[in-house]
Amino acid sequence: MRVCFFDIDGTLISSGGAGQNAFAHVFGTLFGVDQISTDVSFAGRSDRAIALDLLRAHGVEPSDENWHRFHEAYVDRLPSSLHACDGTVLPGVTTLIERLMATDDVELGLLTGNVVRGAEAKLVHYGLWHHFEFGGYGDVHTTRDDIARSAVDAASRHLNSAPNSDSRFAVIGDTVHDVRCARAIGAYAVAVPTGLTPMDELRAAAPDLTVETLEDSATLVAWLTE
Repeated sequence: MRVCFFDIDGTLISSGGAGQNAFAHVFGTLFGVDQISTDVSFAGRSDRAIALDLLRAHGVEPSDENWHRFHEAYVDRLPSSLHACDGTVLPGVTTLIERLMATDDVELGLLTGNVVRGAEAKLVHYGLWHHFEFGGYGDVHTTRDDIARSAVDAASRHLNSAPNSDSRFAVIGDTVHDVRCARAIGAYAVAVPTGLTPMDELRAAAPDLTVETLEDSATLVAWLTE
């Protein structure tokens, strides 16, 4: 089993702030928050963890009920935020995906903090969703390590094959959280500074490979499939 897991925001796409825009709109509409706290980090974290931290920061009970209220309103709002914001597919992504899909023994998955319906909305908007048939998402878990484990479980179910000594997993992402969660599942980590995390900070997390962008697809495919 060879699986390459991709992060979404800052790795596959830049949404132009659509996610945070939708978060802010929902917190204003549902919870009367004029401006969401800038002390809560978004990068590399699960939507559930971000939402619960924002609820706490604004004095709202971080209950399952409030999480579900937020979730439904957020995924309803996100498509219009995506249309309103100036986002893009990041350089090299389409070619890299095409090259990996042309490789017989490599499967593509997602490993993202986005909730499933949020991931779908973003990647449908940018024409990428159909490339990914399984993944780990931020609906249930608040840590990337747990999301990574759920992504491996999803890959195993999809491929009807349990990981074994011949399995090889790789995680491509733009934050130190992506590097660390790769370690949690015994995966190789590829770091790319196309999000908000600078290269020196990514290198300090000791990924197996760092690249400036995903445009050097030939080198990446050779490394991922060696």
